[in-house]
Amino acid sequence: MNTVIACGGTGGHLFPGLAVAEVLRSRGHEVMLFVSEKEIDALAMSGRSEFRCQKLPTVGLPSPFSPKIFGFLGRFAESLRVCRGVYRKFKPHAVLGMGGFTSTAPVLAGKMRGVPTFIHESNAIPGKANRVTARMVRAVLLGFKECAPFFPRARTEVTGTPIRKELQPMDRRIARQKLGLREDLTTLLIMGGSQGATGINQAVIKSLPSLHEAPLQVIHLTGTRDERLVADNYKREKIPACVAAFHHAMEEVYSAADFALARSGAASLAELAAFSLPAILIPYPYAAEDHQTKNAEIFVRAGAALLLKESDLTAELLAQKIRELIDDPDQLRRLAEVSGRLAPKNAAALVVETMERYTQSNHDARL
Repeated sequence: MNTVIACGGTGGHLFPGLAVAEVLRSRGHEVMLFVSEKEIDALAMSGRSEFRCQKLPTVGLPSPFSPKIFGFLGRFAESLRVCRGVYRKFKPHAVLGMGGFTSTAPVLAGKMRGVPTFIHESNAIPGKANRVTARMVRAVLLGFKECAPFFPRARTEVTGTPIRKELQPMDRRIARQKLGLREDLTTLLIMGGSQGATGINQAVIKSLPSLHEAPLQVIHLTGTRDERLVADNYKREKIPACVAAFHHAMEEVYSAADFALARSGAASLAELAAFSLPAILIPYPYAAEDHQTKNAEIFVRAGAALLLKESDLTAELLAQKIRELIDDPDQLRRLAEVSGRLAPKNAAALVVETMERYTQSNHDARL
């Protein structure tokens, strides 16, 4: 089966798409990836030469009343032209869009060729691109069952959100050694998703003086902009920390941590759950339709996480929540157990099996 996966634009689309691509290749299928022109895509694809890859010039959908709509339409038309040219040579049997407007042109081009098309929606509330693209697909694959009512006219199947195969828990002691951390301190992982998160970074910097005496060490993934500023503040407050813009071997940081402070994009939540990590979740307040808050609420209701809104965030409140978890190992353990139960089971394999099933029925119908 020749398969196209359109998955660029953010880590939340890209990393689940790569996870599906890995399973497809392991089952003997050919894979072509469509990504965006953003830096995050180039970073994630470096060293992934096993996959054919094509960049598309798409951008997010602006307001229909904005002059930017003309640029969007021009780029969309160009993306569609590129997709159709690639498909003439690659001859796909199935096309999967992981969300965002990088996936709309490839799915439309697949529909025009008459091949089975699919989208995957990781979040509890679908994005604009997937709402539009859902009209062109055989099935919508979901990360959360709570999302199904948003697609009343589509066939939906709950698969969970795929995570990459290298994200396997490792020995905590070894993970901490690799990061230059102590073995005997409660370890907090702070991350803002693939874009970094200046809001979280600023709040953490302000809370550090209140965490002075806490038996705590920190792994802080800052994004490129704030790395030096954040590192300087840990040094000044004498709080042991491993600070980096990004960390490619995420299995090390997840395995080293006892709990996390994070955004609540669906891909991040799936990865935290896979490592049974409890979390203080601070949803990105400008996410479309506040979908990160809805994602976080699913984990909070289950008892796997605490929720803090960025609008309520103060240095005192953040330090208090961190201290409460450090001081209450039993609560941390309970949250961790529930988090592990929310981990997606074989989500990437379920996505692939669903695509195979529909593609086989398409082949049989043609016979």
